Amino acid sequence: MEIGMSTIGGNGQVVADPVPFARSYQLEALEKALKQNTIVFFETGTGKTLIAIMLLRSYAHLLRKPSPYIAVFLVPTVVLVTQQSEVVATHTDLKVGKYYGEMGVDYWDAATWKDEKEKHEVLVMTPQILLNALRHRFLRLDHVKVLIFDECHNARGKHPYACIMTEFYHRELASSTLQLPRVFGMTASPIKAKASSSAAAYWKQIKELETLMNSKVFTCHSDSVLTQCIPFSTPKVKIYSDMDVPRVTSECLTDDLINLRKKHELSLNTTSISDSVAESAKKRLDKLFSTFIFCLTELGVWLAMKAAEVYSREEDDIFIWGQMDASGNRVVRAFSSDAVKVFSASIPSGPEWSIRYDLIDNMKAGYLTSKVMCLVETLLEYREMKDLRCIIFVERIVTAIVICSLLNELLPGFSGWRTEYTAGNNSRLQSQSRKEQNAIVDEFRKGKVNIIVATSMLEEGLDVQSCNLVIRFDPSATICSFIQSRGRARMQNSDFILMVKSGDFSALARVRNYLASGDLMRSECLSHAHLPCDPLDNAMHDESRYEVESTGAIVTLSSSIALLHFYCSRLPSDGYFKPYPRCTINKELGSCTLHLPNSCPVQTITVQGEAKFLKQLACLEACRKLHQVGALTDNLVPDILEEEAEVQECGYEPYSDECAKYLPPELVGSHGNVSETLYNCYAIELRPNFEYDTKLQDIVLAVHTRLDDDLERSNLDLDVDRGKLIVRIKHVGYVTLNSEQVALCQRFQLTVFRVLIDHNLNKLHEELHEYSNRNGSVFNYLLLPSIGSYQIDWKCVTAVLYQENASWNLRTDCTNGGYGHYNVRTKNGLVCLCMLENSLVLTPHNNFLYCITGTLNGIDGNTYLELRDGESFTYKEYYKQRHGINLQFERQSLLNGKRIFTVHNYLQRCRIPSAKESSNRSVELPPELCLIIMSPISVSTFYSFSFLPSVMHRIESLLIAANLKRIHMDHCMQNVVIPTLMVLEAITTKKCQEKIHLETLETLGDSFLKYSISQQLFKTYQNRHEGLLSLKREKIISNAALCKLGCARKIMGFIRNEPFDAKTWIIPGSNCANHILKEELLSSTKVYIGGSMKIKSKTVADVIEALIGAFLSAGGEVAALSFMTWLGISVDFVNVPYTRNVAVNPELHVNVPHLQSLLNYSFRDVSLLVEALTHGSYMLPEIPGCYQRLEFLGDALLDYLITVHLYHKHPGLSPGLLTDLRSASVNNDCYAQAAVKAELYKHVLHASPELHRHIVHAVCNHVVVPSASTFGWESETNYPKVLGDIIESLAGAIFVDSGYNMEVVFQCVRPLLEPLVTPETLKLHPVRELVELCQSEHYVFKKTTVCNQNGKACATVEVEASGVVYKEMRCEADRKTAKRLACKAVLKSLKERMPAGQ
Repeated sequence: MEIGMSTIGGNGQVVADPVPFARSYQLEALEKALKQNTIVFFETGTGKTLIAIMLLRSYAHLLRKPSPYIAVFLVPTVVLVTQQSEVVATHTDLKVGKYYGEMGVDYWDAATWKDEKEKHEVLVMTPQILLNALRHRFLRLDHVKVLIFDECHNARGKHPYACIMTEFYHRELASSTLQLPRVFGMTASPIKAKASSSAAAYWKQIKELETLMNSKVFTCHSDSVLTQCIPFSTPKVKIYSDMDVPRVTSECLTDDLINLRKKHELSLNTTSISDSVAESAKKRLDKLFSTFIFCLTELGVWLAMKAAEVYSREEDDIFIWGQMDASGNRVVRAFSSDAVKVFSASIPSGPEWSIRYDLIDNMKAGYLTSKVMCLVETLLEYREMKDLRCIIFVERIVTAIVICSLLNELLPGFSGWRTEYTAGNNSRLQSQSRKEQNAIVDEFRKGKVNIIVATSMLEEGLDVQSCNLVIRFDPSATICSFIQSRGRARMQNSDFILMVKSGDFSALARVRNYLASGDLMRSECLSHAHLPCDPLDNAMHDESRYEVESTGAIVTLSSSIALLHFYCSRLPSDGYFKPYPRCTINKELGSCTLHLPNSCPVQTITVQGEAKFLKQLACLEACRKLHQVGALTDNLVPDILEEEAEVQECGYEPYSDECAKYLPPELVGSHGNVSETLYNCYAIELRPNFEYDTKLQDIVLAVHTRLDDDLERSNLDLDVDRGKLIVRIKHVGYVTLNSEQVALCQRFQLTVFRVLIDHNLNKLHEELHEYSNRNGSVFNYLLLPSIGSYQIDWKCVTAVLYQENASWNLRTDCTNGGYGHYNVRTKNGLVCLCMLENSLVLTPHNNFLYCITGTLNGIDGNTYLELRDGESFTYKEYYKQRHGINLQFERQSLLNGKRIFTVHNYLQRCRIPSAKESSNRSVELPPELCLIIMSPISVSTFYSFSFLPSVMHRIESLLIAANLKRIHMDHCMQNVVIPTLMVLEAITTKKCQEKIHLETLETLGDSFLKYSISQQLFKTYQNRHEGLLSLKREKIISNAALCKLGCARKIMGFIRNEPFDAKTWIIPGSNCANHILKEELLSSTKVYIGGSMKIKSKTVADVIEALIGAFLSAGGEVAALSFMTWLGISVDFVNVPYTRNVAVNPELHVNVPHLQSLLNYSFRDVSLLVEALTHGSYMLPEIPGCYQRLEFLGDALLDYLITVHLYHKHPGLSPGLLTDLRSASVNNDCYAQAAVKAELYKHVLHASPELHRHIVHAVCNHVVVPSASTFGWESETNYPKVLGDIIESLAGAIFVDSGYNMEVVFQCVRPLLEPLVTPETLKLHPVRELVELCQSEHYVFKKTTVCNQNGKACATVEVEASGVVYKEMRCEADRKTAKRLACKAVLKSLKERMPAGQ
């Protein structure tokens, strides 16, 4: 048969691209590989990888992007992925991607693989990854230009190399429909079998490899061609004497181990563990017994003891036995610990004895075998060698570990050598991660490690150029193993030592065959080089398969079992049950029945056929049906993988936290030259609930348009320094102002606010100077003093013109006459006293501003002033000494002045009043030191205006909330009425530090969103398991998803996320050069952009949930659904029948009358009650489902019902308290306690002994807590999650059966949960309480550590308080419980030592 070749036409001709340092045989191999599929057969270390590199370079022009083609470089081990990818990247300019299982490639979807293909040109991976990708049609063979197989001798049987060729390459070769890749294989031995002296036997195996790979083997004529270029190690046979452990010692220790095994097997029968766990533990005991006997006979008593020590360690990462019950694990470890004692008893003890002393005597005593002694002696022969790099190959991992331990005990004293071991990761008895293995090899290359004791993992491909000694402690199993281990010795004059037992002639014969095998294989390859490859037997590539027509994805008879197990592994599970298919074969009928887990949409498969293929046929049929119902996608991967990928992709979508900040159009206008402007007038009424000598006056707010009606219904309470200030707003009419009046009003408010904010005139002068140059959109509302019936106090407004009208104001012929109207000397000159009283003055000597409230009759410059220190001065003397000012008019009565009020953020919650501000004492001022700035203007005006920045910030926020509400109403079909204040609460975050914020509404909205989506998914996807439903829900309600919806509706710009800063408040009418606003049209609503702000994606999501809560609270579920629809979340509450294939007689499984009485509910469909109580481990054909779906529904439903109950039961809760109440009420431990109280645990259908034991333990340790305290964290008992789950599943069952009636559910379930938590009975979770205590008292809360001890999670919590360390450790079945109880213990200790009342 002609060897498959790539078809390349036109400019796609492949031309050799060798590297300049390539050797002649490498160039010859490249030329052959360019012409046909080739397997290069050269010794290890001869540069086979370089030939592959040159082949890739030759194809590079066909691979470079945007070409759709790729090259795939397959390597048999994960370690080689990194090594070969680095080599390719170094010697080519191609983009290289590397892939291995730890990267999670098993869970990648088509989009991820497409992205990898577009980014990379050469993909280096382990073969199973390519095989899976081809089967799932993520990659296609016709897109691969070059397919390289490293260590291709592995291509046989069901190895992934072989499956790639049989399932894909040869099928396409036979169909001649696709362009096939160039195949290039590399091997140091085309035969992976035991040595033979028959050339025909060699050729038979080589021919099979050539046929499978559709490639011809290329090799050199003799070793001499290679030895001219590279060094070869010298083989040496080391014969060791046959000296066993003394018979008496061996028999005695063996008997002791047998007795130990029996003892621990009996303990498995008496302890309360399941039969399956006991059986598993017995198998482990048998394996350990065999391992210890092996170590005893092959290695000696001391190394057997070391092996037992290793197996008895507590750390679970030393040896991974697979999943095993903790109690069974303890028995196995106890056996190992007792074995240590048995071996130790046969070895001398005390400081005077060591294995290092007198090795010969130790060997005679059986502590070491003669084989181990031979190894030690061999190594010591090389003690004079500089930079020793030795690899010792052993067969078993335990041998590698204990020999490593021995050599580190012996060799440092002789030579200073350091020894490490490495072991492959395919075994269940290994502890090294890939990273640790790479680190060891790297240290070996650098000389920090001298000796590596290794299993076969170091035989294949690993490049350690500096190795100069290889020792085969255990013989090679195959020719390939022999050649590869010999090839690890890469240095000049290196040795390859084979240890053979004295008298073992068969071993010596194998060594001779191994040494001769290279020449024999080479000869056979060369003599048959002219023959074409035979066609592959059709039976090898025509295996039964199921192919998806739309994608081409396949599952074969041999791969169906793995795919079905993979699908089942992705079904929901818990600590008591792992879903897997159960197979029952009837040999008489020649049939196989496959039972799938309850959560699987296909329950039972029955097939007939040939006995040895029955299980595979059943699994293949199951895969076909799972695909037909959608449980397997068109790429034949579990449906949940696509959902996971979509959820992950949603989370990774780019989000910019920079967004526009919206301002309400009602407060924005233009400075035009319109002769007259009509304003809507609103009265801002300021009503204090405190007494103060300065009275407040109402303010007129003049705006261009009518404001939202809700503004008049929204009272605003300000926490001011002296008490509470109640602010009311009401529309009082209209006013028409001409342009001069508008300019005067703007100048007035600009002056007043600049004085209040700055307490000086510096900025005011700048802004007044630029006042005439303003243009564009700015804040253009007016805030003006009022008199009478909300009329503008024009006399006060004109006070701003005082200095401009100096000639009029300085007159002395005041017409008012009478008492108090006489002239006084000021910095302005001689003025009437009436102009000075109720004025704003500046004292230039200290640059302070004061409000003058009146004259202090009888007090002048000669009046004595008593200071705080008791000294007395006249005012004249005081000003002379303190300020160097001589009062010229000391007989003038002094003025009573008040310092200008400070503008604060009066919206801030928990605001601490300033003592200095609250006093605001009066001062006595000589008139001659005062410069009048404004007159007449009262101190009441300034006092009232000092609150307006906070008031206007709230009005602005309310208006922006009203605009958001209006945008939604434009698209809303229902007439939803929602208070604007509630919308504002929903868009105000905790960072604003105001009394209102979104937390309560967010809690409410979160629960409704979760419930509404859950019930929709439950009804829509009736044959999908809980895991898939949870992912679909996550995809809709995750923070990333909600943020995306919020961004689409431009909600970010409406969010209030920063505390109000009065100092940066934009004064209406101020210099617009710094505040140019841009218009933006949202739907039919115009808003203005007032700069930018940063909003985190989670904040956007929180606001969305809070808005849902706001609409729910104000307008019910219809309003909430209306808002969700506007967002893009479509939900309905249509009653959909719940259809299931049920053939169950409920009374046979549960006590229906008792349960209905307990729940006070009669089921119409009693099978729902059975489903709600069935755990996943209870697999009976007549019960087609478990409780997981109903739990999914009931979890969300109870969360919502309890949240709504708490919200309405306790109105006016402070933000955050509802969240705490919900956390205390809605948790699994709380539900579990309710299940125990109601004895529901007696009715759970399950088949898990471990769950039974856990339930019994929980019930026995259940303590009836006080009736007022029902939170899960009050109990110190660890409850199985299943108990809490059935409360939720029962709620879900009642909900479905009652026609989705929530009230019925709450009436039935509430009695089980009583008493519900109240604000009075609420207690914080111990972890949170401890964190908050440490924050408030400035204690140091150190990082909590959790470790495993005897199969339990042990949490250690440590707090340092005032130099004293409080440390507690608690051990429980799970981490959360252990941490909670440890925190609770630390809290108790701290509280006992804290002062009373604290």
